Amino acid sequence: MRLLRSLLFVPATATAMVAKAHERGADALIVDLEDSIPMDLKARARPLAAAAVLSLAKHGGMVLLRVNADPGGWQADLNALPSGVLGALGAVMLPKVETRAQIDALAAVLDASDVNAPRIAALIESPRGVLAAPDIASHPALCALGFGAEDYAAAIGVPPEPAALRWPAQQVLTCAHAYGLQCWGMAGSIADVANLERFSGFAREARAMGFSGSVCIHPRQVAIVNQAFSPSKAELQWAARVIEADVAAQATGTGAVLLDGRMIDRPIVIRARTWLGQQR
Repeated sequence: MRLLRSLLFVPATATAMVAKAHERGADALIVDLEDSIPMDLKARARPLAAAAVLSLAKHGGMVLLRVNADPGGWQADLNALPSGVLGALGAVMLPKVETRAQIDALAAVLDASDVNAPRIAALIESPRGVLAAPDIASHPALCALGFGAEDYAAAIGVPPEPAALRWPAQQVLTCAHAYGLQCWGMAGSIADVANLERFSGFAREARAMGFSGSVCIHPRQVAIVNQAFSPSKAELQWAARVIEADVAAQATGTGAVLLDGRMIDRPIVIRARTWLGQQR
């Protein structure tokens, strides 16, 4: 899976939103059957989700499906998908993951399908999930972890503020990086779509912490997240100079070189190459 900065949630029942979702600039679209769908509308939403996945996939973008957390729910979600829909998905997003066994169960069903099974993105949204993150992250069926700030804050009875969220967020993203997974989230609320300046600050801090991207619940958040999780012009210029200095050092057999008063060695060169590879 290519690196995803912004992932926009699209409720399966929001047909008008589905029709324009591919125009919002998000790196991926998440057709949602979980939190945005009331319990009494789940059955009605499932065929709409299948149609939404196929419609959005025709535009060439990455499409994910967020299923319901309980086994009965996600099994009904998957059983409602006609032939061909599963193969159009970039990943299945499983919310409220607290154990490796939850991934085992979903992966077994996906692997038993007659198509190339999509990978799984696991959302960690509770204290138990955070404590189990090292075991969860090591599962071979995963492509990403997500940190659910709103649910985590609710679980510990506090507002979704950075003071309460930085440690669990760091735990999740560290486990993701340890196993080569993407990690989406931030140590702050994504629910306030009116205060975009504050949201932008949360997004910039998330990148500085090590998150690779974030989900968005409103199209207005997409451009902010894309910018926050992309290298700035200054960073790209610095990265290019680092690579030039490294090439010159290798040509003379020097292991490290001084640039702008800083020693340029292998970790810094790796970061520079990573940034240059993230140009959009």
